Amino acid sequence: MTCEVLVPASAFLSVDRNAARKPNRFILSNVSDYFTNIPFKQGDMNGIQYMAFCSEIVLQVKIARRANERLEATKDNFDHIEVWCSIQSILVAAGNISKILSPPNKKYKTRGDRLRQMLKVENDCVLLDRKFRNSFFEHYDSRIDEWFEKHPTGVYIDLAMNPSFPGRNLNTHRGYNSFNNTLEFRGEILDLDAILIAMEKIFENCKSYTLT
Repeated sequence: MTCEVLVPASAFLSVDRNAARKPNRFILSNVSDYFTNIPFKQGDMNGIQYMAFCSEIVLQVKIARRANERLEATKDNFDHIEVWCSIQSILVAAGNISKILSPPNKKYKTRGDRLRQMLKVENDCVLLDRKFRNSFFEHYDSRIDEWFEKHPTGVYIDLAMNPSFPGRNLNTHRGYNSFNNTLEFRGEILDLDAILIAMEKIFENCKSYTLT
């Protein structure tokens, strides 16, 4: 079986050398042999499609890892912009994985169901809940509008560092607690370590379906 498809080079089992001279364009061979461990169903995604989704998940985990490394580095060399740049990268990567595994568009529900089954993702996986991420960055403009509709005057505190530190109890919209790697949004807490651990678990389960 030979298929032509645009996929990351890191995912290739075998590559046609002539095709490889063209940027981002490769020939995959023996794809069916590579995916014999996937329990296909009639009308299901094909092997290349599985590989494409798993490769994208692997990429997003690596992006989150790099962002977390930068975030850790700010504890020794504080950089306000780098803190929030790194946090945003982690949340966006987590959100991208979440949308692959649990698509907002119901048209692709079966794809999400099959990928979660294949990658052993439990229904209570922290990545599947996008509410906090949406409030924190994705739809923050709406949260600002909603806040000022109810509170047209008063103090507005945002992007606070360590708002949950014992004895401080800073009332902030968004905050980052470097002492325990958690985010705060108007009293709600998200554990970044839990997000990163969940990503790594899925990353490990992707290894059976793509070259990492």
